[in-house]
Amino acid sequence: MPQQWDCTSGMSNFLLPTDETWMRRALELASHAEGLGEVPVGAVLVKEGVCIAEGWNCPISTHDPTAHAEVIALRAAGLALGNYRLVGATLYVTLEPCAMCMTAIVHARIKRLVFGAQDPKRGAVCSALQLAEAEFLNHRVEWIGGVLEEDCSALLREFFRKKR
Repeated sequence: MPQQWDCTSGMSNFLLPTDETWMRRALELASHAEGLGEVPVGAVLVKEGVCIAEGWNCPISTHDPTAHAEVIALRAAGLALGNYRLVGATLYVTLEPCAMCMTAIVHARIKRLVFGAQDPKRGAVCSALQLAEAEFLNHRVEWIGGVLEEDCSALLREFFRKKR
């Protein structure tokens, strides 16, 4: 059985004054995704206090299984900065990243990850997997979970409640 982590405090267990502000923007993007019929997940990538990219889930509309909010934001940031290495950036996302997204976050050299809701079944930061702590990865991402967790969780719960 994998070690259980406290998903509210990872390697970076301090909340910055701007974390809730950026998470609110990610929630707006998640709501936009919901309006498009996508699972409501939003992501904002910030570097030096400036938003450099945003994304929301769109695998259904794009017919692309990799079109998660995090991947969309990482792709946009790479294009905007002309570099796939996003050193020093912070990624805000409304849901704990999956294994695909967490691996992309590591490869992009994201400095810090801030997420809202835990994903007990597929979360790869501290829930189902603990990739943030995986020894085989060559970069460590600081992270904190649970930022505006209730708002992020409520949006997802309501979306899936309507689908049933």
